[in-house]
Amino acid sequence: MAKMSTDELLGQFKEMTLLELSEFIKQFEEAFDVKAAAAGPVMMAAPGGGGGGAEAEEEQSEFDVVLTGAGDKKIQVIKEVRALTSLGLKEAKDLVDGAPQTVLEKVTKEAADKAKETLEAAGASVEIK
Repeated sequence: MAKMSTDELLGQFKEMTLLELSEFIKQFEEAFDVKAAAAGPVMMAAPGGGGGGAEAEEEQSEFDVVLTGAGDKKIQVIKEVRALTSLGLKEAKDLVDGAPQTVLEKVTKEAADKAKETLEAAGASVEIK
């Protein structure tokens, strides 16, 4: 097997869907007995402001953004999904067509609220879980 450069590997990751990338990360963690600090491009958001130590641990710290409906402006919603997830056009369209679907997984409250606001502005129905 030929050795791939870093740029070639990144190119391969960019072509993957979120589900494929998530599965890859799980297998990578198992194979090398490590824990990834960031799971893909959606996790690169800056951490939220400081909270109380014990109180913050009891609260939910990871949220999923679920698209429940595309609304009347489906093309705008697809564009926003692409911007939020780095998905390709086909993958974003399939995600929007298959609603309800998870757009972002395990993101901070701030990132989830921002994504919800953006998608709702485009005409979509969104839930945060």
